[in-house]
Amino acid sequence: QQVTCEESGKNLSNIPTNVFQNVTKLSLKNNNITLKDSDKQILRSFINLIELYLNENMITVLYNNSFCNLKKLVVLDISNNSINTVHKAAFAGLNQLSVLNLSYNTITQLDSGVFTSLKSLTVLNLQYNFLKSFNIKSSFKLIKIILAGNPWTCSCDLLDLQMWLTASNVTMENENSTTCTFPNTKEKSSIKTAAIQPAGCKTEKASFENTVTSTSAINPKTSALLTALTPNNITGNNGTQAELPLLGKSWTFLAGVLGFVLSTTLLIFTAVKCPTWYRYLISYSHRRLEENDSEMFEQEFSADMSSSPAVSGTNNEDPIVIFEKIHTFEPGEDGFIEDKYIDTY
Repeated sequence: QQVTCEESGKNLSNIPTNVFQNVTKLSLKNNNITLKDSDKQILRSFINLIELYLNENMITVLYNNSFCNLKKLVVLDISNNSINTVHKAAFAGLNQLSVLNLSYNTITQLDSGVFTSLKSLTVLNLQYNFLKSFNIKSSFKLIKIILAGNPWTCSCDLLDLQMWLTASNVTMENENSTTCTFPNTKEKSSIKTAAIQPAGCKTEKASFENTVTSTSAINPKTSALLTALTPNNITGNNGTQAELPLLGKSWTFLAGVLGFVLSTTLLIFTAVKCPTWYRYLISYSHRRLEENDSEMFEQEFSADMSSSPAVSGTNNEDPIVIFEKIHTFEPGEDGFIEDKYIDTY
C-alpha cells in the first residue's frame, strides 16, 4: 500500500517528525532543509520509504551514511541544491536504489567509488554540475546516464569515461550537447567521440610514474614525510566532520638526523679554528720540561752546596762561596727529557 506525504514549499528547515513512519513516498522539495544529523536520524525511521524528494533545498554536503537505513528506497531526487562535496559512503545502504538525480548542483569532483554500493542503479543524472572528468568503475552498470551541461575537458583524464561509454550498453542522453569545453575548437565534439589518443596518455602516464619514482629514490626521507603529511579522503567517522591522518615518526627521525649533522659540523669547525685542545690528547707520550721545574732544581742544588763546609781562608768569618750560581739545566735539542731507564729494545 502506498502512503504519500506532501510537505513541499513550507519553508521547513528540518524534516518534520510528525510524518507517519510507514510512509512510502515523501516529498520535501522547495524547503530550507540542509540534511543535518538530526534530519538523518529522522530519515532512519522511515524504513518503508520508496521515493524521497529533497530537491530545491539548501543541502551543501552529502556526508557518509546519509540514507543508510532506507533499504527499500528506489528513487532519490536531491537536485537543485548547492551540493559541492559528496563523501565516498554517502549512498551506503541503498541496495535497491534505481534512480539517482544529482543534477543542478555545484559538484566539481566525484570519487570513483561513490556509486559502487549502488548495485541496482539504472539511471544517473549528473547534468549541470562543474565536472571536468569522471573516473568510473568497470563494474558500474547503468541503462541511462545524463552528463550534459558540465565543463568536460577532453584530455587523458576523460579517457576512462570515454572507454566505458563506448564499451558498455549505457545510453547517454543529450549526447550531441554533451561536448568538450577544452580544448576550444570551432567544431564541438561529443565526449564519447572526442579524439583522445590512448597511446599518448599511456606514454604520459609512464613518464609521470618514472619521474615520481626517481624523485622518491633521490630523497626517500622527504618522500616518506610528504606521504605522512598527505591527508586521506575527507571522511569523518560519523559523517559530520573531516579527519586528518596522524603524523608518523618520520619527522622525529628527520629532526634527529638534522641535529646530528649540525652537531658534527660544529665540532669540525671548532677543531679547525681552535686546535689547541686536541694537541694535548695527541702528544701524551712525552711531557715537556716546564720552566718552573728547572728553577726548583736550581734552588735545591744551591741549598745542598751551601750546607757543605766552606774553604778556610785568611778570614774565617767570611766564607768563600764556591758556587754562586748553578747554571740552569739546558734541555736537549728536541726539548724533551731523555729517560735512560727505558729499554731501547
